Amino acid sequence: MGDFYQNGIITTLHNLADRPLESMEQELVKFSQQRPMGLILPSLYSELEGEALPAIVDQLEQVPYLSEVVIGLDRADREQYRQALQFFQRLPQRHRVLWNDGPRLQALDQQLQAQDLAPRELGKGRNVWYCMGYTLASGRTESVALHDCDILTYHRSLLARLIYPVANPNFNYEFCKGFYARVADGKINGRVSRLLVTPLLRALKKTSGEMEYLDYMDSFRYPLAGEFSFRRDVLTDIRIPSDWGLEIGVLSEMYRNYANNRLCQADIADVYDHKHQDLSAKDDQGGLSRMSIDIAKALFRKLATRGVTFNSENFRSLKATYYRIALDFVETYHNDAVMNGLSLDIHNEERAVELFAENIMKAGEAFLDHPMERPFIPSWSRVISAIPDVLEQLRAAVEADHEEFTG
Repeated sequence: MGDFYQNGIITTLHNLADRPLESMEQELVKFSQQRPMGLILPSLYSELEGEALPAIVDQLEQVPYLSEVVIGLDRADREQYRQALQFFQRLPQRHRVLWNDGPRLQALDQQLQAQDLAPRELGKGRNVWYCMGYTLASGRTESVALHDCDILTYHRSLLARLIYPVANPNFNYEFCKGFYARVADGKINGRVSRLLVTPLLRALKKTSGEMEYLDYMDSFRYPLAGEFSFRRDVLTDIRIPSDWGLEIGVLSEMYRNYANNRLCQADIADVYDHKHQDLSAKDDQGGLSRMSIDIAKALFRKLATRGVTFNSENFRSLKATYYRIALDFVETYHNDAVMNGLSLDIHNEERAVELFAENIMKAGEAFLDHPMERPFIPSWSRVISAIPDVLEQLRAAVEADHEEFTG
């Protein structure tokens, strides 16, 4: 059972009473008559062969309130796309698989590239962006949830709690961020959130001064959660990063576009575990090392838009301040783990802090060296302005792929 405190500047919706799932799903079915609901699943083909996604589909088969499921499929050839269609065909909801590597969607991507409107990097951000575009093009849903495809502990109650705040017509939320305790197999996980994001936000408050944006970001209990939901109109104007800064970028965009009382976070799972990334201490182009650099850059870019000036001396001070705060957090989490009978390796925790401290400097150097870097994918409203029929083209390409392989 969670606490009931509201100690941030956005609303926290707790799991206070273990409400029966059937009761919540019955309400969601009623809500769906007024606000049809959809789900976006960004997936790699390899995840179809993993342990998590087949179990997720088993759960989604039982969801009674979804009008549409949009699956973004990356790294799949022609035969693998055919297999993906077969894999998802047991879903009772209307569903479409975006073959992102297929010739039709590649041709559309090249058309966007010609006008400098396409995502510049491969990855989850690009996949999510095209899924958002198809959701707009389809026009079948008013409330949309998004979650990852590598959740090993998935239960459909996660989806119900995630989408409820934006599906309930009596609520005025435009966006909901999921959160949960990253505890599994007797260990506290979530190193990047615990040991990078939170101490970095606290360090930025000390070095750059108090500001509402930092308080806002610090209000999220698990800012790197890949689960969120939104009203359909959010999709038109949001600009998302294409790198590992996706979650931070989405939160920053919601802060820019909406009043705080239109945003919330919800406790969506008692237990959560997914595929773990390697620390990649010797390779800053992969794993948690790359992730930490992209996240730090995303925060620096946002603060720069709010008038904060950075230089090399600032980043050295920030690194030192972060390092001290993060080491204090290691002790805090260790004591929390011991009291709850969990394990936490202090040596590995401090190794992660040392790497993150180095990567704060690398992120700062990259930020200073590339001041004209464009980190965001253009909003769909901008793309539509440049190519008025782009959504019709996107929908037609997806439907043509679907018909070719199923018709």
